[in-house]
Amino acid sequence: MNPLSRRRLLATSLVVSAATGGSALLSSAAQADPIEDNSGPDLPDPSFTEVSVHDPSVIRADGQFYVFGSHLAAAKTPDLLHWEGVADLVTPENPLFEDVTLELAEAFEWAGSDTLWAADVTDTVDGRFRMYYCACEGSSPRSAMGSAIADSIEGPYVDEGIFLRSGMWDEISEDGTIYDATIHPNAIDPHEFVDAEGRHQLLYGSYSGGIFLLEVDPVSGRPLPGQGYGTHLIGGNHARIEAPYMLYSAQTGYYYLLLTFGGLDADGGYNIRVGRSRAVEGPYLDPMGQDLRDCAADPSLPLFDDASIEPFGLKLMGNHEFVTGAGEDAVRGPGYVSPGHVSAWADPDSDPQHESVFLLFHSRFPRSGELHQVRVHRISYTRDGWPVVSPHRYAGEAPAGAEGTRLTRQDVTGTWRFIDHGRAISADIVDSRAITLTKTGRITGAVSGTWRIEAEHRAVLIIDGQRFDGVFTPGWDEVASAWTPTFSVVGADGRALWGSKAG
Repeated sequence: MNPLSRRRLLATSLVVSAATGGSALLSSAAQADPIEDNSGPDLPDPSFTEVSVHDPSVIRADGQFYVFGSHLAAAKTPDLLHWEGVADLVTPENPLFEDVTLELAEAFEWAGSDTLWAADVTDTVDGRFRMYYCACEGSSPRSAMGSAIADSIEGPYVDEGIFLRSGMWDEISEDGTIYDATIHPNAIDPHEFVDAEGRHQLLYGSYSGGIFLLEVDPVSGRPLPGQGYGTHLIGGNHARIEAPYMLYSAQTGYYYLLLTFGGLDADGGYNIRVGRSRAVEGPYLDPMGQDLRDCAADPSLPLFDDASIEPFGLKLMGNHEFVTGAGEDAVRGPGYVSPGHVSAWADPDSDPQHESVFLLFHSRFPRSGELHQVRVHRISYTRDGWPVVSPHRYAGEAPAGAEGTRLTRQDVTGTWRFIDHGRAISADIVDSRAITLTKTGRITGAVSGTWRIEAEHRAVLIIDGQRFDGVFTPGWDEVASAWTPTFSVVGADGRALWGSKAG
């Protein structure tokens, strides 16, 4: 097992046994025969229990998946389907601390606020749990990042103190120079992980000077001396880039820098992007070969200039909605608004050829205001090692390519709802459009081209002369309450395309 898996991805098999109080998530899919008709895979109909945790960061512990997020919220699940709230709100009653208002008083004083943003919890080398917390004023990068330690994943956590500060206007900053918010980070959104060489790393940052990486001591969790704010990976000049999370794949040998561009509100255009590198320190490139260190706002333009950063990164997901039919009779959904602030979990015991990887994030929804909930989707990899995200939420299906998920040409032939996630940072919701995959391998309708299946599950679509690679796999359509064939593909131009078969 690689070192990153040992810490951040610590778990037994994802097939949670009944003896641990879980359910056999993958067993039905693993035993199913390949699909022979258009009725969908032989999988049980799932059920879900929802939870709201903004900015969820995942960790596996005590036979459960836990997510920790903003406002000291936390939740847990045995199966990634049924969630139970654990904690919420920065109050003396929050069970994660004896009294967080007293325990983290120093951080609140520095930030001038009792707002806690995205927390990250990791297991320590001595078998305990460390929470990386961050307090931020909100309208400026006046932030304090620290850690707290606990014997149990659910606390109580005891403060270990602040180790990183930002927003010290006209004062010397962590790197020995006067703090400058256009080049120095906002010290929030931490993610601690262990790289493939066994080094402990801390990824962090939001807006301001961008995203940074620090090496940390494996025992204390503190940054090693002499690094200042660390290595700059992306962003600057207050570009709306935040919520970094590192995913390493032993299958592909790449580090994937997962990011969220845009604003988190329903009208903010939050969207999920990624770059990759063979080395943890970067440089991180997108499918177009662009170095993400060059992705920053134009200082000559108004604050939060999105136009300068739109061309960078592989956009995995943005605002969208599946639509079946047209006009007044159209059935709308499922769909997401401002999906983002992701984390990821990979099953260390999964088949190396069909790595079992999950993307966790929060999302708002069409016509639902600021209501947000946690969502989980599977991640697959293309032949060229780029991640693709399943079009529908995880519902118990096995990884793409595993037995029981393979689709035949007959399954794939027919009418589809097609989504092009594009490149924009926009509050607009992209509606699906109708296309047909014909028996002769043609694509007709809203776009034109050709399609084929390779190696029983790999999808190749040629649309308007552009090649897109990914996977065909079954997915659960919540609105239709049915399993249906799907595809998820990405192109060399950094666009992600999704399809969900209609009927």
